[in-house]
Amino acid sequence: MDQVGVGSMLVVPFGKRRLLGVVVDLAEESDLPPERLVEPLAALDRGVPPELIRLGLWAAEEYCSTPARGLALVLPPGAGIGALPRVGIRRVLTAEITDAGRAALGEEGPRLGGRQRLVLEALTDGAQTAARLTRAAGCGHSTLRSLETRALVTLAQSEQRRRPVLASVGAQPGREVEPTRDQRAALAMIEARMDAGEHAGLLLHGVTGSGKTEVYLRAADAALRRGRSAIVLVPEIALTPQTAARFEERFGDTVAVLHSRLGAGERHDEWLRLRRGEARVCVGPRSAVFAPVTDLGLIVIDEEHDSSYKQEGDPRYDARLVAARRARQTGAALVAGSATPRPESWAALERVSLTARVDGRPLPPVELVRSLDAAGVLHARTRDALEEVRRRGEKAIVLLNRRGWSNFLSCRSCARVWECPQCDVSLVLHRSTARVACHHCGHSEPVPGACPDCGSVSLARHGVGTERLERELEETMAPLPVFRLDADAAAGRGAVLDLLRRFDGARSGVLVGTQMVAKGHDFPDVTLGVVVDADSTLRFPDFRAEERTFALVAQLAGRSGRGPRGGRVIVQALDPDVRCLRLAAAHDAEGFLAGELERRRALGYPPFAHLIRVVCSARESGPETAAAQAVRARLSVPGATVLGPAPLFRLKGRERAQLLVKSPAGEESRAAAVRAVRRAVEAVAGDRTLGGASFSVDVDPQ
Repeated sequence: MDQVGVGSMLVVPFGKRRLLGVVVDLAEESDLPPERLVEPLAALDRGVPPELIRLGLWAAEEYCSTPARGLALVLPPGAGIGALPRVGIRRVLTAEITDAGRAALGEEGPRLGGRQRLVLEALTDGAQTAARLTRAAGCGHSTLRSLETRALVTLAQSEQRRRPVLASVGAQPGREVEPTRDQRAALAMIEARMDAGEHAGLLLHGVTGSGKTEVYLRAADAALRRGRSAIVLVPEIALTPQTAARFEERFGDTVAVLHSRLGAGERHDEWLRLRRGEARVCVGPRSAVFAPVTDLGLIVIDEEHDSSYKQEGDPRYDARLVAARRARQTGAALVAGSATPRPESWAALERVSLTARVDGRPLPPVELVRSLDAAGVLHARTRDALEEVRRRGEKAIVLLNRRGWSNFLSCRSCARVWECPQCDVSLVLHRSTARVACHHCGHSEPVPGACPDCGSVSLARHGVGTERLERELEETMAPLPVFRLDADAAAGRGAVLDLLRRFDGARSGVLVGTQMVAKGHDFPDVTLGVVVDADSTLRFPDFRAEERTFALVAQLAGRSGRGPRGGRVIVQALDPDVRCLRLAAAHDAEGFLAGELERRRALGYPPFAHLIRVVCSARESGPETAAAQAVRARLSVPGATVLGPAPLFRLKGRERAQLLVKSPAGEESRAAAVRAVRRAVEAVAGDRTLGGASFSVDVDPQ
């Protein structure tokens, strides 16, 4: 136990159980008498860097969670809250030929059996695992033990790395890419911050195709040359293997990847490589911000506008703010990159711009058309453009941000709508599975043949999703292949990468899907981008609706025209004259952000205020509202506005009510609001008269 320190993981007795404990601090003496203290049972042979212990505890405090859940963010894969690690190092029996074994293969060597000779011959190319040898030579372990006894081979237990598969998709520039003037200027600023230990974030605002990834690669190289490490965050798991492949091509085996789609063993081994310093560059989605690297010199947040950087479960951390905190702790340079930055980042961070695409090609022209003028799902202009793609054998990407076949079903006779029994939402029709499903809780049931209320067999389908659009495109674009990319079509492990590789390898075709098709893909032979029902996101009661609509259209537009054939974009909307769509069509991010910041200043929304949402829920109606009212009564936040309680739709069988706290901008105001909310929620949660109510707190809700 002499080596135990902050970050050490210990096996501790807890009644009759053995639990995992994490050392968060050291003390010379205890407030408890010696007879009440118990020795740890064992210290595990791995631990967490002390800086990550501090970061996990900070996240717990910042996002109104518990220390155990905050620490769970930084523990090795397979170690949970109190649970001992379920995954360890894989050790395999490895055989290696000796000098005597090599001599035995000569004419003057000792007599060998047929299988023994096969084993020795196989080992002349290098050490191999016993399992592989026995398969190749058709022998058992007894043959290997016999050779070991004769000193012709050595057998030893060795670690075997479970390595993730990394694959590149889309355009892959060569290793020696000459940077543009803008890229050199951006890199110079990043390196200067790295040398100065300047942790304040830098916003890399670059139009789509301007070479932001090349800047990240060179910045990571600069960190490595200085003996430091780097973390590169990407918004989607689907993009992780592609980005990691780019980095692995440049830096080799010093790159590790961390994300939840890896197998448990793969995640463990990648984490351990980072912890040991064998890998110095980590690529992954939001959870990779907690990668156990030391001497951190660079944190990159690619596509920093993406909402997937916000964790949905407790603790509801924002990886962008965690990255800023970690950069402050370590003196690392923080780079946030996007073609469509968040207003918060635009207002707060120093900016450096990449104003043109690296190949000098212009951004594609964007045409706005009115959906109401369409005869069906696709506008006539869209159909003409798709026909041209089909005739010329090119590629297109079509975005519709709704999955399924139809939004909902209704009875034509009595107007009954099929709804989720657990949530106050309608069920979405999925024709491929012949089921209607809830996209909130996962409930599904067979497509009804008749209305259970009136017996009518006349059922109406309303709205269009990606599944139905895929069918229409298959009919329109035949014989070109159509590939669908959404949460339904790409649910299995590796399915997203496989689909993108098939689209990349096709001579021509159409990729249709939800917002997943707009994120970071680089296919030079895509000449047409289409957004269907582009203003649907504006119909949500969300102050970020215009920001998200602008980003979605601008990002999809950036997928087109990256190759020598150029490209174009068609955007279908109910009202194509709305401001965010006009500015997206003009590729005018600066104009949009200037107007959006003025609107938010007038309304008191971020970055001119901080938001905290408190949701109270209960199985039966009543306790959730009473709990929300009790929390509000106990809230005292100077200068803040408290909105609610207001009812929320039922979710997963629970009635819900919410409060929204708006506090003034500034770190002190934010910290005071978080403390006040924590105190109020903890007080109400301890009130037995409100039993049955549960609480969730979301700081900076998205």
